[in-house]
Amino acid sequence: MSDVCNPDNCPVAARLDSMEKEFDRYRERSSETHRQMFDRIGALEQDSTALKTKLDGMDDKLDGITSTVNALASKPAKRWDSIVDKVILVVCTAIITFLLGKVGL
Repeated sequence: MSDVCNPDNCPVAARLDSMEKEFDRYRERSSETHRQMFDRIGALEQDSTALKTKLDGMDDKLDGITSTVNALASKPAKRWDSIVDKVILVVCTAIITFLLGKVGL
């Protein structure tokens, strides 16, 4: 091959130069593509962090709302229990009063 191809006049040199230029273009495009991908990944990481912060805040708010709802839900039950206690007391008092009246006291 050294007989046919010398550094000044090589039939393959033009094709080799063309391939080197094409390879350099691919490398540049690849570098740019990688840079864009890493930028996008960085943006996604930031978005993920912001979203996690928002979700943590929402969890805290939901815990507060849940405790408030539970407190409000228990109030009518306590009132109902109080009313039932008073009705039972009135009925028992009426029965005792009736029995004492029958006995003559």
